[in-house]
Amino acid sequence: MSAAAEVLRICEKYEAEFPSLLHTAPNAFLLCRPDGTITAFNPAIAHFLGASPKHLENRFLDLIPAEKRAEAERLLRSLFDAERDWFQIDTESSDARSRALRWTAWLVHGETPAMLAMAEETPEIPSAHEGFRQSQRLEAIGRLAGGVAHDFNNLLTGILLYCDLVTASLDPSHRAHKYAEEIRKAGLQATGIVRQLLAVARPSTSSPRPFCLNEIAEGMRNLLSRLIGDAFQLNFDLDPQLGLVNMDPSQAQQILLNLVLNARDALPHGGQISIETRNCKVQVLPDAGKGDHSPVLPCALFAVSDNGPGMEESVRIHIFEPFFTTKADKGTGLGLATVHDIVTTSGGLISVDSKIGEGTRVSVLLPLVTPTSNPENVGEQLSSQVKESHK
Repeated sequence: MSAAAEVLRICEKYEAEFPSLLHTAPNAFLLCRPDGTITAFNPAIAHFLGASPKHLENRFLDLIPAEKRAEAERLLRSLFDAERDWFQIDTESSDARSRALRWTAWLVHGETPAMLAMAEETPEIPSAHEGFRQSQRLEAIGRLAGGVAHDFNNLLTGILLYCDLVTASLDPSHRAHKYAEEIRKAGLQATGIVRQLLAVARPSTSSPRPFCLNEIAEGMRNLLSRLIGDAFQLNFDLDPQLGLVNMDPSQAQQILLNLVLNARDALPHGGQISIETRNCKVQVLPDAGKGDHSPVLPCALFAVSDNGPGMEESVRIHIFEPFFTTKADKGTGLGLATVHDIVTTSGGLISVDSKIGEGTRVSVLLPLVTPTSNPENVGEQLSSQVKESHK
C-alpha cells in the first residue's frame, strides 16, 4: 500500500484524530461525507479560507464562492457517483486579500465513502486577477483622459475664435497681427494632439478606409518627438511610393504610438528610434499536395526599430501575451497585446526580431489595397507561414 493510501486509510478510520494527523501540514485539508458535510479539517484551513474553525462546521459547498458553487456541486456529485477519481477547482479565499486557491479533491474508498480535499494557493491566478484590475484602471484612466481632452478641445475652440477676431481687427502689417497668427498656429497644433489623444484614450467603432501609413507617421512626428524626449533621435525612412492600406487610421496611430513608446522604454539612457515604411510582397506557402503555386500578396511594411540592448528569446516569445511585461510595476502588459490584436484583426502580420546587444525591430505587414483586390479578402489570404521577398 502506498504512503498516500495509508494516510487516507488512517484519516478514514480515525476521523476524530484528523486535525492532529495533519496538524503541521502546510496546506489545508478537510474530510467530508457524500452529502458534502465536513466531518474533519486541519488547523491550516482557517488560514487559507480566512475563517475560524466554527465557521467550517458546515458543507464543503459553503466554502466555494457563489459563482463557482454549481460547478463544485457537479464535480462533487460525479466523484461520489464514481464517474471520476478526483477533481480540481480554482476559487478565492473569503479574506480581505482574496487569495486564489486551488482545491484538489479525491475519493477515500472504504465502508463509508468520503472525500478528502486539499487547498493550496496558486500564484499564477492572482497575477491574472491583478492584470484584470490593471485593465480596469487603464479603462478608467482612458475615460478620464478622453474627458479632459474633450474639455480642452472646447477651450482651444474659444482661443482659435478670438485669434481670428484679433487678426481680423488688425492691419496685416501690425506687429500684433503676426503674434496672433503664431498663437493660432500653436492652437491648431494643440487640436491635432487632442485628436490623437482621443483616438487612443477612447475606444470607438472601427471605421476602416484606404489611406497611406506615411500620413500617420508624418502626422505624429511632432507628438512622438515630444513624448520620447530630447535624449532620443527619431529617424523617419518613409517610402514616397507607399501604397494604401485599408484600416481605421486611429488604430494605425495606436500601433505607432505603442511601438515607439516601447522602443523608448527599452532605451533608459536614450538612443535612436527609427520608423520605416515600404512596399513589399508576401508569398504564402502552398498547402501540401497542391504544388508550388501560391499567391504573392502586395503589402505595406510598417516597422519601428531601436538600437537598445535587445531581448532574450525567452522574453521575445511572450511579448504579445496580455499582461506580460518586463517593466515591473511600471508596465501594464497591454500595449503590445493591443497592437497584435489590431494588426491581426486588420488581416495583417506582426513579428519581432531582437538579439541581445543588437536592438529590437517590430515589423507590421498590412495588405495593400489594389485596384483588383478586395481588402478583406487580401487580409484573409495572409498566413502565419510566409516568405517575404522585398521589392
